[in-house]
Amino acid sequence: MLAPPPLIYLVPLALGLLLHRRYPFEVPGRTVTTVLGLGCILAAAIVLPALLAFRRAATRPEPWRPATALVTEGPYRFSRNPMYLGFTLLYLGIALLFGSLWPLLFLPLVLWVMHFGVIVREEAYLERRFGDAYREYRRRVNRWL
Repeated sequence: MLAPPPLIYLVPLALGLLLHRRYPFEVPGRTVTTVLGLGCILAAAIVLPALLAFRRAATRPEPWRPATALVTEGPYRFSRNPMYLGFTLLYLGIALLFGSLWPLLFLPLVLWVMHFGVIVREEAYLERRFGDAYREYRRRVNRWL
């Protein structure tokens, strides 16, 4: 893994907000972006039931630790990556609340790094670790939604 996923989101978000402070680059439609930002932040709460699903399965959510169980319950019935989806929504919500385009410009890079630096590697690990059970899960459930 390239870096802990929260850090992959946090660094570009912070950099974008710092750039915005120095060189404002506003998202148009402030009222709309505020409402959308709050909605994204509320939707990011998907991380909480995802963490609870890991707890119920008696395994750790940190991707750098060995998996002891394949988590397929809770939000994992609809998304193979609800925590990363939640991090993405939180990132987007914060950028919109601040009305800043800088972090939004960095978001495609964040998602590229997450895909190739984290998710693809995690999927390969889970397939080696859980074999057919993971392949069946991957066939049934989309990566994001």
